[in-house]
Amino acid sequence: MNHLLRHLAPITEEAWAEIEEDATRALKTTLAGRKLVDFKGPLGWDCDSVQTGRSKALKKAPQKSVKGRLREVQPLCELRVAFTLSLSELESISRGAEDAELGPVIDAARAIAMAEDAAIFHGFAEAGIVGICDGAEAGPVSLSTDYLKYPTAVTEALRLLREAGVGGPYGIALGPRCFKGLQETTRDGYPVMDHVRQLVDGPLVWAPAVDGAVVMSLRGGDYELSVGQDLSIGYTSMEGDKVNLYIEESFTFRNLTPEAGVPLVYGKK
Repeated sequence: MNHLLRHLAPITEEAWAEIEEDATRALKTTLAGRKLVDFKGPLGWDCDSVQTGRSKALKKAPQKSVKGRLREVQPLCELRVAFTLSLSELESISRGAEDAELGPVIDAARAIAMAEDAAIFHGFAEAGIVGICDGAEAGPVSLSTDYLKYPTAVTEALRLLREAGVGGPYGIALGPRCFKGLQETTRDGYPVMDHVRQLVDGPLVWAPAVDGAVVMSLRGGDYELSVGQDLSIGYTSMEGDKVNLYIEESFTFRNLTPEAGVPLVYGKK
């Protein structure tokens, strides 16, 4: 038994497998940050913080002539998205149904994936998280809706990274507008996406939680996602035909090298 209380849920093994499969597909499609930053974990549900290696002097010592310092840590935050499934739909899975309505699982998985990525790329002040874009020391580089100019913006971002002494390989997290624009706009008969791909030696990742885009180093050691409990589904209660579930995780993100990413932002001069 653990805090997820799955053993109390009126859900068969077959139904749990279907729920997990749908959630996993949605998470893999939506999550972008994990494809670009260092991943540490899972560290366990009982992990409450990660070390920063820093400390601060205490103003008041417990004993005269004794100096004290307090170790600094970064706490993990918990994210949870509740959703409800129909018991009758879940029971149909055990009878062999392959079209059970599990849409709420997918919606919940997408929502928590977007929240994690929003924290990674744009920060989450209440959780003490500085994101890649809001914490960047260089840029931002201006974007427009003229996607023929996009390779120029990426080239400028790469210049800023190299001038800051940040090596590659380099990758790009592309927000929805950027991804769509690069796919639909062509130059010399090829999508501009192909021209951009030639500029970097790392992946171009669809990142729906990103506003604009960010060009970043993938050399390692610059960005760290620390996960306590990885994304998991738990059970809360049952009301009539409604089975109340949730998906949750505990994590924090550290922007260790603010100069290792350059945001590309619409409308910036």
